[in-house]
Amino acid sequence: MQKDKNNFAYIDGTNLHKGVNRLGWKIDYRRLRLWLKNKYDVERAYVFLGMVIKYTDIYNYLQNAGFIIVFKETIHDGDGKIKGNCDADLVLWSVRDVYESKFDRAILVSSDGDYASLVQFLQEKNKLLAILSPSNHCSILLKRTGARITYLDWVKHKICRK
Repeated sequence: MQKDKNNFAYIDGTNLHKGVNRLGWKIDYRRLRLWLKNKYDVERAYVFLGMVIKYTDIYNYLQNAGFIIVFKETIHDGDGKIKGNCDADLVLWSVRDVYESKFDRAILVSSDGDYASLVQFLQEKNKLLAILSPSNHCSILLKRTGARITYLDWVKHKICRK
């Protein structure tokens, strides 16, 4: 695999967290950040999250591990559940970065089929390096793009919390 030197990762934080939790393990985010750097030459790793004050310690941990957090304002749905849908922000940031020529290649961390059009766009621009799927049930819409998908469960031994 040809390695570029200035790659960016765009991470759907909730999808990542929930995906690996469903598989029964937890991520060591320091190890994940180092793996992204070593495996994919990721210079910047953006994590898109809804801002919830009670999780300030987690946000500090992610930043200390080398991630750049992009916060979305949250709301409560009719059942009182917190909603912080970050999909549009992740798409906007990545497309903006393509047009501003900020990176060589992109890594998308999500299993969500809502990103299929972003994947197709990145492929057309020759900017997609890989999709990293936190879930073993990656959306069929992402699979249909023909993009290279790595399931994080396959590299669990490199990125899981000991």
